[in-house]
Amino acid sequence: MPAARPTAAMLVIGDEILSGRTRDANMHHLAGRLTEAGITLGEVRVVSDDHDAIVAAVRALSEAWDTVFTSGGIGPTHDDITADAIGAAFGAAVDVREDARTLLAEHYARTGSELNAARLRMARIPEGATLIDNPVSIAPGFTIRNVHVMAGVPAVFQAMVASVLPTLTGGVPLTSTSTRIDRGEGDIAAPLGALAQDFPDLSMGSYPFQKDGKFGTNVVIRGEDAARVEAATARLKALL
Repeated sequence: MPAARPTAAMLVIGDEILSGRTRDANMHHLAGRLTEAGITLGEVRVVSDDHDAIVAAVRALSEAWDTVFTSGGIGPTHDDITADAIGAAFGAAVDVREDARTLLAEHYARTGSELNAARLRMARIPEGATLIDNPVSIAPGFTIRNVHVMAGVPAVFQAMVASVLPTLTGGVPLTSTSTRIDRGEGDIAAPLGALAQDFPDLSMGSYPFQKDGKFGTNVVIRGEDAARVEAATARLKALL
């Protein structure tokens, strides 16, 4: 039996996501990168810019999963409260860190901008955390315990994920196939169920679609053993 795959969860933070004003792209990116690394993304939560909601979610996810990624709420404005909430979740004091201050001071000196009080908020880091590199806009994220705290801006989030992933222990990456079947889900449910029983080590999902007035289904088969995935896919095509 294959070893259990490492697990992860994601916490998306921000009123703009819940209001529909901003479409979240970070979950899609993270899910793909974790799949490549052999890490199972098991849960995603979205919470508002509310201190208590963030604290509760971080504690619950940190206890339930091997690794947690957060996105959003570490910028320079008054509603960027993630650092304080993460500190509260783990009982860690939050203050300006000198190494983070230095990064920001050097960056704004190069760009001719002032390191004002608002920008200095981005150097506030919980005690005991390590910084996450941000090659895009310099302001760092941070890791405390098993929680990686990252910016919500997609380009910055992606750069931070690239910084963190090499430090994590991955598993065997999943192999997947997608087979288009020009029949509705109700027509293929029984043979697909039987196939799933014959290949209990694989994950099988059916995703219906409608095109030109006709119903069809895309069947996705995933697993760690490429040969088993291919065998199940060949059986599927033979059955249907």
